[in-house]
Amino acid sequence: MPWLYFSLKDKHKIWAEPWQQEIQAQLQELETVKIGKNCFISPEANIFAEPGRQITIGDNVTIASHVFLHGPITIENGVSINTGVVIDGGAKGVFIGQNSRIASGVKIYAFNHGMKADFLIKEQAVTSYGVYIGKDVWLGANACITDNVTIGNHVVVGMGAVVTNSVAEWLIVGGVPAKEIGCRKN
Repeated sequence: MPWLYFSLKDKHKIWAEPWQQEIQAQLQELETVKIGKNCFISPEANIFAEPGRQITIGDNVTIASHVFLHGPITIENGVSINTGVVIDGGAKGVFIGQNSRIASGVKIYAFNHGMKADFLIKEQAVTSYGVYIGKDVWLGANACITDNVTIGNHVVVGMGAVVTNSVAEWLIVGGVPAKEIGCRKN
């Protein structure tokens, strides 16, 4: 439970903080990753940020086990990314605003393949426009976000939803494809 890291007693912080510092230092040495203060990154997270595909992680971020991150990605302060999440920044990247929650199994892809009939799928051109997720957003378990989508601040995306179009602030969306089902202000 990565969130438990932030409630450790002093006697446990003595070993836990150096352990996290070692994991984070290794990531920053091997990949183009910048990590803020007071973060928890599971040693079982898979983080790939080769040159030109940087991953920037803000302060107080948790990244659970079995997460797959492939840059470019910007993760602002206070974000929580739970187990089994896949985020691929494509060429244009993924931005996740502060204090957002990404539930288990969420998939975010900032690229897409062409589907022209006169080419094999493996020979199709790839496009990338990027994905923007605002602040205070909750992506429910197993939701999928496709390329070229902006999710406004304070949005809730229901479990299993497939978001193929941008979502305005404060809305609650769900379904396949995702449609408005409510508003957090009501």
